[in-house]
Amino acid sequence: MTSTPNPTPNPTPPGTVELPMFPLGSVLFPHMPIQLRLFEPRYLQMLAHLIETEEPRFGVVLIERGHEVGGQALTGANAEKRFEVGTVAEITQLESGEGFVGLAATGTNRIVVDEWLPDDPYPRALVHELPELAWSDNLEREKAEADQAVRRALAIASEFVEQPWAASVEISSDPVEGSWQLAGVAPVSELDQLRFLGSSSLRDLLVAVATEAVAASETLVASWSDEE
Repeated sequence: MTSTPNPTPNPTPPGTVELPMFPLGSVLFPHMPIQLRLFEPRYLQMLAHLIETEEPRFGVVLIERGHEVGGQALTGANAEKRFEVGTVAEITQLESGEGFVGLAATGTNRIVVDEWLPDDPYPRALVHELPELAWSDNLEREKAEADQAVRRALAIASEFVEQPWAASVEISSDPVEGSWQLAGVAPVSELDQLRFLGSSSLRDLLVAVATEAVAASETLVASWSDEE
């Protein structure tokens, strides 16, 4: 009688590391700031572990379904579901408040979640980094178009509701950093932002940002006209 061999587990992709994770209802981009208030015990415990490391950093991913941090944990069909593409956040500042800890961080490298680990004592995952996007001088036109489209969309959107970023927002002079920042301040949906984050080239990123920013402006102007 021939015995059945035990199945071989899937190998861990090269470059995979374990990283504390922070699922949120928003997208973090490289070279963009993020501010959080930590009050849940599990995330305070995560922070206590992080500040003991040489490079205190964690991953941020968008929640596809379920509650953002601070909501009650769900189970079964209503359990929190998370997208796999995210960004590493490096902690830059901590501040104690009444019943919470304020945290400021900056997005750095993009990551993909290979495997979610048990949320004990806090969310963790095995992740690998995505390649950095390379700049080429022949992208100047695409970047200028994206910049113009985003600033126009911000100006129009500000007529409807207060925006976190003004149309005059200062963008980094570094072309790669500036491209990511344009993606981060564009007044578009989280799903559009997630698509930006997964771009395979800087050209794809800039074209997508310009296209969605123009679409956002047209939608806002059309709704404005309908109200009049």
